[in-house]
Amino acid sequence: MYDVYMHGQILGTHSFYLRDGFLEPDEYSELKAKYFLPGGETGSAATVLASLGVSVKMDGTHIGYEVAPMLKAFYADKSVDLSSLYFDSDYAGLMDYVVVAGLVRSPMGVFQTLYQSGETRWNAPKAEDIAKCKVAALDPFFLKETDEAMELMVKLGKPYVTIDCDHTNPLHKNAAINVVSKECLGEHYKDVPKEEAFKLLQDTAGGLVIMTTGHNDMLYGRKGQEMKRMKPFTVEVKSTLGAGDTFKAGCIYGLLHGFSDDEIVRFASACSAVAISRYPLPLHPPTLTEVEEMLK
Repeated sequence: MYDVYMHGQILGTHSFYLRDGFLEPDEYSELKAKYFLPGGETGSAATVLASLGVSVKMDGTHIGYEVAPMLKAFYADKSVDLSSLYFDSDYAGLMDYVVVAGLVRSPMGVFQTLYQSGETRWNAPKAEDIAKCKVAALDPFFLKETDEAMELMVKLGKPYVTIDCDHTNPLHKNAAINVVSKECLGEHYKDVPKEEAFKLLQDTAGGLVIMTTGHNDMLYGRKGQEMKRMKPFTVEVKSTLGAGDTFKAGCIYGLLHGFSDDEIVRFASACSAVAISRYPLPLHPPTLTEVEEMLK
C-alpha cells in the first residue's frame, strides 16, 4: 500500500539558470547554474509529495537510457516507487530544456514526437497499482491510456487530482480536483473572460475547480456554490520552474488528508510559494515545516 498513485509525464529536465536576466537576441548570456534532474508534471509533483512525507507510486512515460540512471539515483532514498515504470534501453528518453531567469522561463523540447513517431512511449495503467493507493493523480496527456486510468480510478473509488482539463473533458467531470492554469485558459478559453471560463468549469464539475493565474487571485469552488477568491502568497521569486506542479502536489496532499476546500487552496498556494523562492526545485522541495511556516 502507498498513499498516492500518479500516472503522467515523467522526464529529465535540463535547466539553465541565467545570471543577468533573460536571453536577448544576438547577445551573450552567462549561466549561473545548470542541472539535469527529474521533471514533468508527475515527476515534479512526486518529488514534492515525497518531501512532504507522502509515499508515491508513479507510472507513465517510458524512461530511456539517458534519463534512467539519473532518475533511479535521485529517487533511491525517497518514498517514490518506480517499479511500474518501463525502462527502454533502445530509447534515449523524454527530456526538456528550460532557460530560467526569476519570473521568466522558456521551456523547449520535442514533446510532439511522442505523438508523431507512431510508437506509444508511455504505459497503460495497472489496476493493481491503482487499487493499492488512497488517492490518485492523473495527467491528461496519454490519450486512451489516460481514459483507461480515469475509468479504473472511478471504478475502484479512488478520488483523483487532474490538471488543465476543459469543461467538456470527462477527466474534469470525474475529478475530485481539477487545477486549471493560465496556459489552459489560453488554449481553451482564449477570448473568454476568466470568470466566465470558471463558471463553465464550475457548472460541469464533479468536484473542486481551482483556477490559477500567476500572481493574480485564484478562483475556486464547486458546482452550485459561489465562486471564491484567494490571493497567492507573496515571496521573492527565484524561479517559477515547477510552481504549477508543486501546487498540484499541495492539492493531492490536501485531498489525502481530508482538508476543506479553503484549506486545500491555501495549502497548495503555500507549497507553490515556497517552491518559487528557490532553485532548483528537485534539490530543494518544500518541506511540511516550511509550508506550515508560510501558512502562519
